[in-house]
Formats: sequence, C-alpha cells, structure tokens
Amino acid sequence: MATSSSPITQVSQHAPAPMSGLQPQLLTRLTLDLRGQKFSVDRETIMNLPESVLLCLFPNGLVLSRQSTIDGGESDEEEDVYAVDFDPQCFSFVLSFFRQAQDTFYGTSTFPGLYQAQQHLIDPASAHPPSDFSASQNPLLTKQAIIVLREELEYFSIPPKGDKAKTTAEPTTGQPSELLIDLKKACGTKLLEKKSIFTALQRNVSKENNLAEQHLIDMLCMSGFEREDVWGYRALEPNRCCISSIALVLLKTGISHSNPSDPTPAGVSVDNQQMGTAQKLLLFWRKPARKCWWDGLDVDIALPGESARVVKLWSRRVWTLELSLI
Repeated sequence: MATSSSPITQVSQHAPAPMSGLQPQLLTRLTLDLRGQKFSVDRETIMNLPESVLLCLFPNGLVLSRQSTIDGGESDEEEDVYAVDFDPQCFSFVLSFFRQAQDTFYGTSTFPGLYQAQQHLIDPASAHPPSDFSASQNPLLTKQAIIVLREELEYFSIPPKGDKAKTTAEPTTGQPSELLIDLKKACGTKLLEKKSIFTALQRNVSKENNLAEQHLIDMLCMSGFEREDVWGYRALEPNRCCISSIALVLLKTGISHSNPSDPTPAGVSVDNQQMGTAQKLLLFWRKPARKCWWDGLDVDIALPGESARVVKLWSRRVWTLELSLI
C-alpha cells in the first residue's frame, strides 16, 4: 500500500492504552517560596484567592496536579516547591483577611457563624422569605463577598535644576549614579507615607472633572469602603521604583445581624436597596477591571535641617478592582 505524505494519515488510528501508574494526582497542598519565605497552602485556599492576586503569583498559570511515577508516585518528602516573585507580607495579609472572613461567615467550633442565622433567606418554605431577590440568582445570600482593590504605582523622579543627583548615567559603568539612586529611594519613601486610598483619584477627579471616576469612588464607599480609608498593605517593590498596595473590605450586602453570636434568624434583617447596590459589584466577580492614569506630584525630600529639595514626581497608577466570593 502506498504511503501518504499527509501528517493526518500518518497518525495511528488507535490511541495507546493509558498506563495505570501514570495518572495525574490532584495536589491537596502547595508549598510556595515567596522571595525566600515558604508557605504551605491547601488547594481550596489557593482557589479562593482573588484572580488578580493569582495572576501575580502565577503569571504563567498553575497546574494543580502532578504526574505519578511508574513506581507509584512521589513520596511525601519530595514535594513540589513553587518559586514565586511576590511580597510574602502582602500574601500573609491576604491569607489572614480571607481566613478571618471565612470563619466569621461560616463559623468555627466555638462560633456559629453568620451564615447559619440567615438560612431562612434561601429557604423557600420560610415564613418570611425575601421578596425582592431570588436566592438562586443571588450568590451574596450564600457566600461571603470581599472587595479587592489593588494599586501598582510606578514613579519617575525628575531632580530639580542644578541638583547634585544627575539623570545622566555614569560614563564608566553606564549605570545611574549613587546620588540618583538615593534620590529615587527618598522619593519612594515619601510616596509610601501617602496611604490614603482615594486622595490621588479624587485629585484627578478635581483636575479633569471626570464624573465616571467620581461615580467609582461613590460606589466603593457605598459598598464597604470609607472615604478616609488607607491601604491595608503598602510596600516598595525591591530594586524597582514601584509601590504595591492592596485593600480588602467586606461587601455591604444589606444583611444585618443584631447579634452575630445568635444562630437564629430572629435578629436578621435585609435592606433590599443596599442589596441591589451590592449586586452591581457582581460584575467584577472573576472579572477584574483595571483603571490607569498619570498623576503629578511635588515632594520635598530634604532631610531635617536642610534647605528645601523639591522633586517632581510622575506616577503611573494602575488600579485593579475585583469581587471575591468565598
């Protein structure tokens, strides 16, 4: 029989039988190495993390299974360690907030949790079921919702005219001078002290008269944030002119508990108007939204006793807004 040069006809019609000893195994726990600090995290916790955080942790994706070897699989001692370029303190902050929110909502061995007291909201046989929304179409009745707001701030320093820190590179090394590096570090420290969440965006609203940005601030403040809130975690990235910030708040769903320790529905009430506002945030569930803008600012980096040393900063701010349900 004549052979064909087509790559399709050269493929075997019969798939090889799978080898029983090489079936992939789902990982129950992952060991992450975040800049030298190790975390052992269970699979469910990883899956509950915000999409925007997962993208930072695993920009190339993550396979939650591993291939077994022919002799029966890897031993427990030979665990996979994933090296991740992410701030370990920020990761601890996120894990702690999510763990506390989960314990408050679902309860612990000593605390009944809020979910038990609001079971009647999803029970069609309840004597007082909610009338303005359907439990089957509203996950806010059965899940704890968390608003996740992140900011990546990249800044550029422009030394004043005649300053000792020059923007030109060293002629011998091609690298920036130590004086310029020190100036950039001082500028980063000044920016790090500005922890208010909405000040920069409100400044942009006032300058550009951008109503959409004002509506964004108003929506977030109606849903859980306060206008004077500060970032929950904020830090300079190593060896970069970049500051990463994150804020986490529980979404205001309109479900109130007069006594959080009472597992009965007696003290549970629902504000349907607030629930309607909260449902708008479901647009950001598993669909992070980004906003980017430039911000100009003058900072004085003079040390105590020195004359003023004002540096012009241009900052590129990128906000990522997301809703997580756990």
